[in-house]
Formats: sequence, structure tokens, C-alpha cells
Amino acid sequence: MAINLQKGQTINLRKEECDLSKVTIGLGWHVKEAKKGFFGSVFGGKEEDYDLDAIAFLMDDQDKVRDLGTKLVGGDVVFFNSKKHPSGTVWSSGDNIVGGTGDADCEQIICLLTKVPQKYAKILFIVSIYQGIQKNQSFGNVEKAYIRAVDAKGKELARFDLSSEPSFANKRSMVFAEMYRYGDEWKFRALGDAEETDSFVEIIKRYIP
Repeated sequence: MAINLQKGQTINLRKEECDLSKVTIGLGWHVKEAKKGFFGSVFGGKEEDYDLDAIAFLMDDQDKVRDLGTKLVGGDVVFFNSKKHPSGTVWSSGDNIVGGTGDADCEQIICLLTKVPQKYAKILFIVSIYQGIQKNQSFGNVEKAYIRAVDAKGKELARFDLSSEPSFANKRSMVFAEMYRYGDEWKFRALGDAEETDSFVEIIKRYIP
């Protein structure tokens, strides 16, 4: 049974308890149905789809992203324009531009933890609403948002659920969770730190040496 984490809570991903040869970080979300009403029916007030993007930063033991590639492509950032890390050990499942309707993950980032090069001490997971500012979208209208870790055998190890709340009304990016080395093991920590920017590029600036 998976551990339901609270913000800031950490669990060990122990080799003897789970298969870390492939750990899938799954992200899911639903978007609230827009209120139709009379004017919505008359003027066709259909709300645009929410495009949430999952991003991973691979960092060293100083919490720095050392290789930015060429315009972030081919470096230590895994995102929709650079879906696979050069090491071949971390990659994205692809870009979901509408969110989910059931219980399946909307996007996934797959990590071969036992093969991640030793120089990487932490993997940080970010979620951003693409063009959220332009479309006047925020996490305030996203519900059933979660991040979870699943091992190679399909065992759900941990889950962090985020319900929509007033404090997310103007937030469009979120530092969702992190995995980091602790000796010869890995730990998974729930973060859930929301920010107003809709661009992960603004977030990565604080991790550049």
C-alpha cells in the first residue's frame, strides 16, 4: 500500500523493499468544469484546455543544474522539447495537453534510478501550466492533482495529493516533489511549493551555478 505523503514528508526508496531499476513518477490532474449558465450558453463560453507540463531537473550535490544544453535541449533538463536525458536514464512519456478524466496518469517521467550517473544527487520535479498567464489559468481551477512514485513491478510507493485551494488562485507553476540520494539509497520528498510564473525557465534560474 502506498504511503500518502503530506507536504515536506519524506520516505526512503529502499532497494530491498522495491525495484528501483525503473521508477515512474506519475502526475495527474483534472480541471473543474466551467460553469455554463445562460451567458455561457449564448456566447459559447467554453474554457480552454489546461496544458500542464511535467519537467525534471537533474542536479548535483550542490543543488545545481550544470548542463543547460543548447537552449535547454540536450542538457540536464527533461521537458517537452527535450524528452530524454543524454544519459538515457530519465525521460518523459510525452506531452498531455488536456489533463485527465479518470485515474490514469496524465504525464509520466521515468527514472532508471540504479543507473542514474553518480554525479547527479537530486532530481527535482516541476509542473507548469503552459501559457497560464496568457490564458488566465491557474492551479486554483485544477483539482485531483497528484504526484506518485511507482516501482518497476508496478507497486505504488508514495503519493502526494494536492486539492485545489484559494492560495493557488494565481499560481501557475509548482515544485511538486524531489528524489535525492542518501548514501546508497534514494529518498522521495513531497514539496508542493506553488509560484505565480507559468515558465519553468524562471524557476531554473535559481539552480544555475
